[in-house]
Amino acid sequence: MDAAVFAVVAATLIRTFVFEAYTIPTPSMEKTLLVNDFLFVSKFSYGPRIPNTPLAVPFIHSNLPVVNTKWYLERIELPYTRWFAHPVKRNDVVVFNFPANDTLINDPNYGSEITYYQVIRQRMIDEHIPEDEARRRVQDQFGDAIITRPVDERENFIKRCVGVAGDTLQVINRDVYINGVKQPLPPEHEFKYNVTTSAPLDQDQLHGIGIEWSEDPNRDQVRQLQSNAYEISMSDDEMASLKMMPVVKDIRPYVPGEYDRSPYLFPYDASTASWTVDNYGPMWIPKKGSSIPLTPENINRYGRCIRTYEHNTLEERNGQYVLNGQPATSYTFKMDYYWMMGDNRHNSLDSRFWGFVPEDHIVGKASLIWFSVDHGIRWGRLFKTIR
Repeated sequence: MDAAVFAVVAATLIRTFVFEAYTIPTPSMEKTLLVNDFLFVSKFSYGPRIPNTPLAVPFIHSNLPVVNTKWYLERIELPYTRWFAHPVKRNDVVVFNFPANDTLINDPNYGSEITYYQVIRQRMIDEHIPEDEARRRVQDQFGDAIITRPVDERENFIKRCVGVAGDTLQVINRDVYINGVKQPLPPEHEFKYNVTTSAPLDQDQLHGIGIEWSEDPNRDQVRQLQSNAYEISMSDDEMASLKMMPVVKDIRPYVPGEYDRSPYLFPYDASTASWTVDNYGPMWIPKKGSSIPLTPENINRYGRCIRTYEHNTLEERNGQYVLNGQPATSYTFKMDYYWMMGDNRHNSLDSRFWGFVPEDHIVGKASLIWFSVDHGIRWGRLFKTIR
């Protein structure tokens, strides 16, 4: 009993303050990180964060397996505290709590894959109704399946930080620009391409050059559009190898589809009607201590930061904004925010779709792949540092 208690306490302290192990479940960070890569995530890189909900079963995140019931208590909820805090650096690969997971539909078909807010926006678009009415209808449909979670119990996501607090970000023809300066692509990345062939592609040949054509959606890089037309997510090296195949006639950059365009992109307003995942912004990223004027455009972009993440009341009365019960013309941010994007740029649910990551959602820095498996051990990925 003593040994077991000591082991649990020691492991909990290590997971909270030093490092934690994670597994990659989706391909949003390919080719930097692959599905079934096992990672060590450093909690000390940005400073260990004290849990908001200390009354929880050790080693279980959010819900108990099988029964899908939360196993943490909110009777004690601590304020955000981080010891020895260090800011996230641009281009770090970061694990964070999914900001849009504060409210979710607790159903395997929804959760973090199709967020509560996505369902509301889809209702607004499909049924041509205002947000309040869409929210009411979603509540009527899902009822008690709609739940809320504290910050540290929200789903863990992993992405690359492409913009830090105070940056102005813009995506132009797939390239990310920060403060007007073009940024290099991640060392290993993927984009989608439209491929035309003279004959059907061979699955084994594709596998030979590293392109997975699989029934597993988490590994599948190929979508067949017509008999000799394909949509393929691939790295630069894979594309170069594919071009050498005799059956390949043409490879062209992917044209963003319906769900890769406004109004499905943050911040979901008419001023961004021309935005796509490949041509996005400009977007200023909030910085602690910086102030913005309270205008309709700024409320639309930063209202969630003000209300949800920084816990203020903000409303409009008779053409004037009222902040925490007092008339206001500006707002000063209390936290730093970050902009996260997946290295698999056309297959990533990231900041382009749901916005900013507050500093209190940051978990740690992905530092090392200690194990990797896919139909056997991927020996070449063991103990590989993450760039």
